[in-house]
Amino acid sequence: MKIEKQITGSVIAAVEELYGQKVTEQVVALQKTRSDFEGNLTLVVFPLLKISRQKPEQTAEAIGNYLLEHCPVVARYNVVKGFLNLEVAASAWLELLKEIDADPQWGYKKATEDAPLVMIEYSSPNTNKPLHLGHVRNNLLGWSLAQIMQANGNRVVKTNIVNDRGIHICKSMLAWKLWGNGETPQSSGKKGDHLIGDYYVAFDKHYREQVKELKAKLMAEGVDEEQAEQRAKNEAPLIVEAHEMLVRWEQGDSEVRALWKMMNDWVYAGFDETYKALGVSFDKIYYESQTYLEGKKKVEEGLEKGLFFRKDDGSVWADLSNDGLDQKLLLRSDGTSVYMTQDIGTAQMRFRDYPIDKMIYVVGNEQNYHFQVLSLLLDRLGFRWGKELVHFSYGMVELPNGKMKSREGTVVDADDLVAQMIEDARQMSEDKVNKLEGITPEERNEIARIVGLGALKYFILKVDARKNMLFNPEESIDFNGNTGPFIQYTHARIRSILRKAAGAEATLTTLHSPLSTLQSPLNATEVALVQKLSEFPQVVRQAGKDYSPSGIANYCYELTKQFNQFYHDYSILGADTEEQKAFRLLLAANVAKTIRNGMALLGIEVPERM
Repeated sequence: MKIEKQITGSVIAAVEELYGQKVTEQVVALQKTRSDFEGNLTLVVFPLLKISRQKPEQTAEAIGNYLLEHCPVVARYNVVKGFLNLEVAASAWLELLKEIDADPQWGYKKATEDAPLVMIEYSSPNTNKPLHLGHVRNNLLGWSLAQIMQANGNRVVKTNIVNDRGIHICKSMLAWKLWGNGETPQSSGKKGDHLIGDYYVAFDKHYREQVKELKAKLMAEGVDEEQAEQRAKNEAPLIVEAHEMLVRWEQGDSEVRALWKMMNDWVYAGFDETYKALGVSFDKIYYESQTYLEGKKKVEEGLEKGLFFRKDDGSVWADLSNDGLDQKLLLRSDGTSVYMTQDIGTAQMRFRDYPIDKMIYVVGNEQNYHFQVLSLLLDRLGFRWGKELVHFSYGMVELPNGKMKSREGTVVDADDLVAQMIEDARQMSEDKVNKLEGITPEERNEIARIVGLGALKYFILKVDARKNMLFNPEESIDFNGNTGPFIQYTHARIRSILRKAAGAEATLTTLHSPLSTLQSPLNATEVALVQKLSEFPQVVRQAGKDYSPSGIANYCYELTKQFNQFYHDYSILGADTEEQKAFRLLLAANVAKTIRNGMALLGIEVPERM
C-alpha cells in the first residue's frame, strides 16, 4: 500500500532526525486503527522507546508533529498512550483509488519467466466410480489454490494423478463382462463414469451374496465363524476371478487390456463432463498405470545405493527410525508396488517433465502420515523439493442426512450435487430474474448456473480447509449472509448502477476528469471502503503464504458488507455534486472489480445482473 510506504519512510526519517538513529522498516509497527479510535492507521511507538528514551506519549507526539510537517498524506493525528493514530488526507485516498482503478488485475502479481514453478496435484479419482462430494471439495480447493499461487507471481502447473489400475478397477471390468451384455454409455444413455460405477456396485452386491453363502457352508462344515468369514472373503469365486484378471492385466494380456482401455475411456469422458461443470481443468494428467513401474525402478535404484533394505521374504523397506518414524514397505515380497512406490514414480516422471520448485499435494487429512513419509523418501532419493513438499491437508465434507441421495445411496454424487444446486438457484432467484426486462431463457439458465455453482464453491471454500465441514445446500443458496449469492448479487447491483449512470464502460473511462476538482471531504464510510480496497493485495499475498482460499472468501464477504452499508447510507447517483457522484461511481466500480478479482481466485463467476 503506497500510503503505508510513505508514512513508514517518513517515520524512519523522523526517528533519525529526532533521535539520531536509523531504524529499519521492520521496526516501524504500522497497523489499521481500531474502530473505537479516530484515525486510519496507527503507529505503535513502544518499539521506539529505547531509542527515544522518552515516555510513550512524548515519543508519539514528537513523531506526530514531524509527520504533519513532512508527510503530506497525514492530515491529523491523536495520541492514545503508546499509539499514534494517523488520519490520512482525503487527497491521498483519492490518488490511491485512481491507482487501483488503473490496474485491471488489481491485487494480482504477474509471473516472470524465471518465477518459481509450483506444481499442484488435485482430484486423484479412481476409474471405477463417479466423482463424489469429497472430490468436489478437493477439486475446488486445488483449482483455487492454483489461482492464488499464480496471483502471487508463481508459474503454476495443475496436475492430476488418475488411479486407473488395481483390484478395484478389475471388479468393475469383471462385473461388466459377466452382466453387461455389451452395454455402453451410448446404448444406456448414462455418463461413462456412472455406468462403470453401477457395475462396481453390482460386483459388490453379488460378491457379498457369495461371501454369505460360502461362510454359511464353511460353518456347516465346522469352521469357526471368524475364520469362515475370512476364508469366504478370500475364496468367493468373484474375488478370485477378479484377482486373476488383475494378474492378466499385469502380464499385459491383450484381451484384458483392451477391455480396461475401453471402460477407462468411458470413465474419462464422464470425468471431463464433471470437471467442465465444476469449472476446473488440468495442464497435465498422469496415470497410475504408467507411474507404478517408474516407482519400482526408483526404489530398486535406492536399494542398490543402500538407501533401502530387503527383508528375508524379498520385500523392500525404508527405515525411517532416525526420523522418528517406523519402517515403510515399498515393494511387496512378490515385487508388486504399493501406493508409496507409485507416488515416488509419479514424482520421478513429474520432475523429469518440469523443473519443479515447489510441489503441493491436495489430499485429505487421512493421508497426513503418508505424505510425511513421502517427503522423507523423496528427499532421500534426491528430489530437491522433496523435503519441502506441501501436503495441503483438508478435512471431510458431509451433507445433512436426507438432503440428497446418490445412485449408490452411500455417497453424494458430484453430478447430482451440481445439478441440484443449479436447480435450487433457479427456483430461489426466479422472482428476481423475472424482474429483469428482456431476459431470455438462455440468460435465465446461465444466471442459475453461475449462482448455483457460486453458492456451492463459496460455501465450501469459505471454511478453513483443515476443518471438517457440513455443506448445507439450502443455507449456501441464500441471498443474505456470508454466501456466494450475496456477494454475486452485490456485484450485479453495482454493475446495474454503472449502467444507469450512462453505460458501464463509458462511465469508467470518463470518471477521472471531474475528480480533479473534488472539493467536498470524503466521509468516514467512503474512506473505510477505499482502505478496504487497498488491503486486497496483502490479502492475496497472505492467502498464498498460508495456502488459504478461505482468506480470500472472507475478504470478499467483508468488502461486500462494507459496500452494502455505504450504499444504504449514501446515494451514488443522487449525490449532492457531480464531483461527488463521479467519486462514488469510481469507488463502486472498483469494489465490483475487486469482488470480481477476488471471486475469480475461488473459481467463482460473478454475473452482470441477477
